[in-house]
Amino acid sequence: VLMAGGKGERLKPLTDTTPKPMLEIGGKPIIVRNIERLAGFGVNDFSISVRHMADQIVEGVNAYKTEELNIDFVKEEMPLGTIGSVRLIKDIKNDVILLMNSDLLTNIDFHDFYKKFIDSKADMQVATIPYHVDVPYAVMEIDQDDRVLSFSEKPRYTYYSNAGIYLFKKELIDLIPDGITFDATHFMEEVIKNNKKLISYPILSYWLDIGRIEDFYKAQEDVKHINF
Repeated sequence: VLMAGGKGERLKPLTDTTPKPMLEIGGKPIIVRNIERLAGFGVNDFSISVRHMADQIVEGVNAYKTEELNIDFVKEEMPLGTIGSVRLIKDIKNDVILLMNSDLLTNIDFHDFYKKFIDSKADMQVATIPYHVDVPYAVMEIDQDDRVLSFSEKPRYTYYSNAGIYLFKKELIDLIPDGITFDATHFMEEVIKNNKKLISYPILSYWLDIGRIEDFYKAQEDVKHINF
C-alpha cells in the first residue's frame, strides 16, 4: 500500500500544479521509483491511496505500469491520515501488508526487512532511522536531593525516528476505524495497547523523506551517486 494523498504544502511552489508523488527525482516520479524498486523484490500487488490531484497520480502511474503489476487506486473523499485509507481497500489477498509513504527515497533491503518480520514472529514492524545526539559536555545524573549519582563524559544518545515504512498482519486492519482521520502513529499505539508485538527495523542504508524543498534538491544530487 502506497500513501499518495498528501498535498505537499512544504514543497510549494513545486506542488502547485504537480502532486508530490509525481515530482521527478532523476527524471522519474518518486512514486514510480518506489513501485519499480518494490517490484524488483517480488511485490506485484499494489494499492495506492490518492486524494489531492488524484487524476494526475493515476494517469502518471499507469503510464509506467507493466503487465506484471496489479495496481489499484483507492480515493479518499476526506483526509484519512497516514493509514486510515487502508480500510477502503477491498479483497486484500496477502496475509502481510507492506505500507509505505510514496514520497520516500530509500534503498532499504525489503527482503531483509520482511525476513526480520517473519523470523521475529511480530504482528507489526516499523522501519526506523537512528538519530544520534552528541552532547559536548559531561552529563550528570542527579537525584531529587541534588546529589550527583554518576556522570558521562560527552555522551552520545541514539533515538529512533519513524521512517514511514511498515509491515503488519492483515488481521490488524480491524484496529483501524472507519471514516475518520487515523495516522500510523495512532495505529501503532493501538497495536501496543492490544498487546500485539511491534518491533523496530533500523535502516542503516540510505533514506530520505522528500518533505521540504531542500530535501527535494538533495535527492536530485543523491540519486546520481547512490545505488537504488
